Parts: sequence; structure tokens; C-alpha cells
Amino acid sequence: MTSLLPALRRATPRLTRQLFQCSHHQCLPRVATQPDIFKPASPTYIRAFRASTSRLSSAASGSPAIERGSSSKLLSLSKPTELYGRKKRIRFFPVKSEKSVAYWLLGSAASVFGIVLFGGLTRLTESGYVASFKLAGKVLIVQSLSITEWKPVTGSLPPTTEKEWQSEFNKYRSSPEFKMLNPNMTLSEFKSIYYMEWTHRLWGRFVGLSFAIPALYFIARRKVSGQMALRITGIAGLIGFQGVLGWWMVKSGLKDDLFATGSPPRVSQYRLVAHLGTAFLCYSAMLWNGLTILRTHRLLGNLQAAEASLRRLRNPRLRIFRLSVGALAVLVFITAMSGGLVAGLDAGLIYNEFPYMGLGLTPPKSELFSDFYSHTPDNSDIWWRNALENPSLVQLDHRMLATTTFTSVMALWAYSRFSRSVRAILPVPARKGIHGVVGFVSLQVVLGISTLIYLVPLPLASAHQAGSLALLSYVLILGSRSWLPNRRVSALLTKRFATARMTPKRSVQSNKRIHKQNNAAGAAQNAAVV
Repeated sequence: MTSLLPALRRATPRLTRQLFQCSHHQCLPRVATQPDIFKPASPTYIRAFRASTSRLSSAASGSPAIERGSSSKLLSLSKPTELYGRKKRIRFFPVKSEKSVAYWLLGSAASVFGIVLFGGLTRLTESGYVASFKLAGKVLIVQSLSITEWKPVTGSLPPTTEKEWQSEFNKYRSSPEFKMLNPNMTLSEFKSIYYMEWTHRLWGRFVGLSFAIPALYFIARRKVSGQMALRITGIAGLIGFQGVLGWWMVKSGLKDDLFATGSPPRVSQYRLVAHLGTAFLCYSAMLWNGLTILRTHRLLGNLQAAEASLRRLRNPRLRIFRLSVGALAVLVFITAMSGGLVAGLDAGLIYNEFPYMGLGLTPPKSELFSDFYSHTPDNSDIWWRNALENPSLVQLDHRMLATTTFTSVMALWAYSRFSRSVRAILPVPARKGIHGVVGFVSLQVVLGISTLIYLVPLPLASAHQAGSLALLSYVLILGSRSWLPNRRVSALLTKRFATARMTPKRSVQSNKRIHKQNNAAGAAQNAAVV
């Protein structure tokens, strides 16, 4: 044994090079040109060498021989995961969503915008949510209740034969709407109102399918981030819930006891607002998430401009402006929902003047808080029932909310215009956004007053409803330009900023020098292979 020690000491440098060098002929030039393999070995490599020498000694003493791929196993110790005991976290979803997802969300939002407008067209005219059609010299009053059943799958196709049409017409003739409002309606006239409501329902199915199927594809193909996948799933569930709310609203109009037994059939204003509000939420979620994805790509595409923009937005002097934009979005939404109450109660057909309501700015107090709408002996519900069921108070509330919205927008514009501290640091896109909000709110005020004065004509009423959604859209666009990104995007941007600062900027001469060195190294590798 003592005679073998001097031989092992002399063979140590040769064993070290052979054990930590790839035996493949393509790796020899690369290893030979790297001087770092002769640096002092780390404790991990020392332990590996000791283990290998012990295997050699055991082989010399008659133990099983070393496997042929043992050198490659030793090389695997140089990986960072085994050197430091860390494993790289594998993400199922990417860090950011692709741009195609944003365009799809914006297209879905446009489809929802259209169905909201079309839903108003099927109802809004001279009687609020009661639509009138003049056919063959007759005025037909309908409430979009021509389809008295809800069949999500089989109801996708309209009746095709005369027998099927007669069956649907018989179901409508048994409804209170036909008996009280349209007792002289013919089958041909019924087909006209039927197709209008059927188109609205078919559009709703199209919105659901055109959202659910691409959502499954984008999630399965990992084209969205984890957080965006959860949001898309929530929007899909909200669309399905919207369909249920639509039938729940229509079902309330198939009875004649909404206000009193024998009263004209009318959909519940509460269910109407719930249906309208859910549509607004679906649209806002699609629009906001689409804008968020595009903004993330824009920030990551130009880090220098992104850092300057975020530095401005994080300034404490813009905190009031950011909070005001958020409060303005909530105020616009509440004002639009109060407009739904006005439509559901036909409150637009009374007090058709502005700014007065009768002899003064407001009706008499006895009319605003009438005991007629109370359902309790002690009148404990007189306040909230009048606010939600009294047409006079509902219209007054809508006027006050609309005036507050217009005043708030103008105040925000003045704050961004005449405050020196805010004007100096407010980004240019946000400045343009507040100008757009001012334009839309001014147009909405003109449409609202015109609709009231001219007794709710169909074109003006539909434009007024579309204007409310357009105003909410531009407030959200302003928010996407003035609010800070979420935490995940902010963390990702912070890492990119740090990486950009640590990366040295190379001049043209240094790039040429590095290119020459790489060419020389490649020539040396080829010579070594030969």
C-alpha cells in the first residue's frame, strides 16, 4: 500500500484534468480555450475528486468497475441547481399575456357594447322600456316579452313551420301583455316583434360562445398570465350569470301584479337594473383587462420611457388625481344605473322640462315622499321605496347624479389644468384623456336634456344610453393612463429596470473588438479539432 502512494501523487494532476473534461471530441476545443478550468477547485469539486479516487482504489482492489458515464455525472455537479441547492421555479403560465389576448378582449367588449345598445332598441321609446311598432296602420305596444320561454340550447333557432309559429303565438296570446296591450295583434305582426327579441337573445349566445371558446384556447395554450386567467374565468362566469338575469327580468313581465293586481304588465325595475348593471360590469372588465395587457407590453417595450412615466405617476402630488379618477368611474356607473330606474318606471315621461320640474327646481315634498309607495303601517320604508319606485323622485335623483357627474368632470379638468404642481408632472396621455372625458360628458348632458324635452324619442334615447357606456369607457381609458400598474407588473418592471442598469453600454469600437476576438477564438477551436 505504501508503494502506491507516490504513484497516486504523480497521477493526481492528470486524473483531475481527465475527470473534469468532456470526452466528446466537440467539447475539447471549447474546454481547452477556457482558462477557468485551472482555477482553484471549490469544495464541491474537491469532494467529487475524493469520491472518484475512492472508486478507483476500490476498482483496483477487485470491486466493480466505474460506469462509463461517470465523468458526465460528475460534470452535472457544475449546474447551479446542485451547486447551491436551488431549483428554478417552473411557471405554468407566462409572466405577461400576449397581445392577441388583448385584441380579443377589446373585440368582446365591442360586442357587449353592441348588444347593450340593441337591447335598448328593443325596449326604449315613448314608454320607457315599452317599445312601440307601427305596422299596417296599427301601433303595437310590446315589452320584449314575445318569447315567453327560456330555452338556452333549443331556443337558438326560430320557428320554421306554420305550426311552430302558431304554437309560439298561442303562448304569447296567453300572456297579460297580449290581453291588455295588444289584443288585436295578428300572426304576421307577432313575427316582427318575435324576430327582434330572438336576435337579442341570439346575440347574447354569440357573446358567450365567442368568449368561452377562445378563453379555453388561450388558457390551455398558456398565452395568458396566471392572474389574467383567473380574471377571464370570472368574466366568463359573469356572462353566464347575465343570461340567467335576463330571463329573470323577462319573467317578471309575464305577470300583471307587479304594482297591483290587474295593472299593465311591466318588467321589474330592480331586475332591469341588475341586468343592465351586469352588462356594464362585463363590458368594463373586458375593456380594462384588454387595456392593461396593451399597457404592459408598451411599458416593457420601452424601458426608458416606462421608467420616466412611472416616476411621474408615483409622485405623491398625483395621488389626489388618481383617486378622483377612480371615484369618477364609480359615479358614472351609479348615474347610469339610476338611468335604468328612470327607464323601468317611465319616469322620462313626466316633467319634460329642464332645469325646472313643475313650478320649481324640485317637485313638492309630499309628492317626492308619498305614503302611497310605503308597504308598512309605520311608513318606515317610505324613504328608500320612494327613491326606487316613485317616478318623480327617481327622475330628480337622476338629474342630481347627472349634474354631479358633469360638475366633477369639469372640476377634475380644472384641477389638472390650473394646478401648477399637477400640470407639470401629469403625463401627456393622461392630459389628453381628461379632455376626452370632458367632451363625452358634455355630449351626454346634451343628449339627456334633449331626450327629456322631446318625450323620449327612440333615436335620442338610444344615443343617450350608448353615451353613458361611452363615457364610462373613456373614464376607464383615463384610468389606464393615470393609475399605477398592479403589483406583479410593477415587480416585473423593477427587475427589468435593475437589469438594464447593471448591463454596461458598449461602444461601437468595443463591439468590433469583441467580434474580432470571437472570430479568433473560433479559428483556434477549428485548428484544435483538426
